[in-house]
Amino acid sequence: MENSSILQPVVALILWTMIMWLWMYVTRIPAMNKAKVDPDKLSRESTAGGLDALLPPEVQWKAHNYNHLLTEPTLFYAVCIVLAIVGQGDGLNLTIAWAYVGLRVVHSLIQATVNKIMYRFLVFALSSLCIIALAIHAALAVFH
Repeated sequence: MENSSILQPVVALILWTMIMWLWMYVTRIPAMNKAKVDPDKLSRESTAGGLDALLPPEVQWKAHNYNHLLTEPTLFYAVCIVLAIVGQGDGLNLTIAWAYVGLRVVHSLIQATVNKIMYRFLVFALSSLCIIALAIHAALAVFH
């Protein structure tokens, strides 16, 4: 397998995920210090949503988005790797992959800043359609 173009949006989304990781900690650590959160006590005595009760929502939005970037995009990574392996990582598939990355970046920015659910949902639904299209194209290539 040569350096398939579809690996570019894969790496771009991984880098975006790490940007969101950094943004999460740049906002979360000062908020935890301000709220006097003891991380050791938190890890022993609270549930998974413990910080949601202790930190401002606009701080937690970044953490929630980071978690979202670790769920559905795993399908994106898998389908893009399949398309790269079967030699279908260019043309329309590449365009759809870049659209997916762009939509996920927009989704992150909406969730991390204004967190308007209907806007997030619309962008999420459009990005899911990209995954569906890529999955169909991969299925056609693999099962053909």
